[in-house]
Amino acid sequence: MTVAVLDASAFLAMLLREPGAEVVRAVLANSAISSVNLTETISYFTRNGATEKDIRSALDPLPIQCVSFDHSQAYIAGLMLPITRSAGLSLGDRACLALAAHLGVKALTADRAWLSLGKAIGVDLELIRP
Repeated sequence: MTVAVLDASAFLAMLLREPGAEVVRAVLANSAISSVNLTETISYFTRNGATEKDIRSALDPLPIQCVSFDHSQAYIAGLMLPITRSAGLSLGDRACLALAAHLGVKALTADRAWLSLGKAIGVDLELIRP
């Protein structure tokens, strides 16, 4: 049963053993990630010189469900733009929130800007670090 959706910042915090990693690790086996946020994660490692083999070795064994970004999520994310623009959320951020809304679960992030949105987006938010 999925209990949370991870954005790229939360997933990377766990992978890089940054503050908040333990929060993500505790729910990882019951979490999902949007294919858009997985792309952001892969891009981070590619930008920093990792090979495809190294990235696959690190990510593929992890017990997290990758959910393809679909038509329904595209509408949810697109319609969130006016609400999220002032907080500077990207398409990747909105893809995470759209998946969380679609699944009816909380979204985990390391991005403090999300907290300014409050209940306006209709998704429970959890900041992984103080």
